[in-house]
Amino acid sequence: MNAYLAVFLGSKNSPRMAAWMAMPEAERKAKEQEGIAAWGAWMQKHHDVVAFTGGPLGKTKRVSGSGVADVSNQMGGFVVVRAESHEAAAKLFEKHPQFTIFPGEAVEIMPVMPIPGG
Repeated sequence: MNAYLAVFLGSKNSPRMAAWMAMPEAERKAKEQEGIAAWGAWMQKHHDVVAFTGGPLGKTKRVSGSGVADVSNQMGGFVVVRAESHEAAAKLFEKHPQFTIFPGEAVEIMPVMPIPGG
């Protein structure tokens, strides 16, 4: 089986996030608890193919020839899974709580390639 990096994406400025933040606090907290439980259930269901649990991502620093800068992006978290194919890895994330309960927008899945010559 091959390894695949799954990156959870969402935007602070998306309509989904605006709707999430507009919820009354008690309703949002209840949804958060529902989402946390659903995410845990997803992890339990797929525990045999989760190669690295990953987790939420914090603030981003970008390093380039110009130096170090604070930047923002849509990456909110990640997990590494193992699957027989790219398609099989992608199918693991259909109906994921990232976008069925939480205001996340998508999950992008990409193969972890071997280091050339390694």
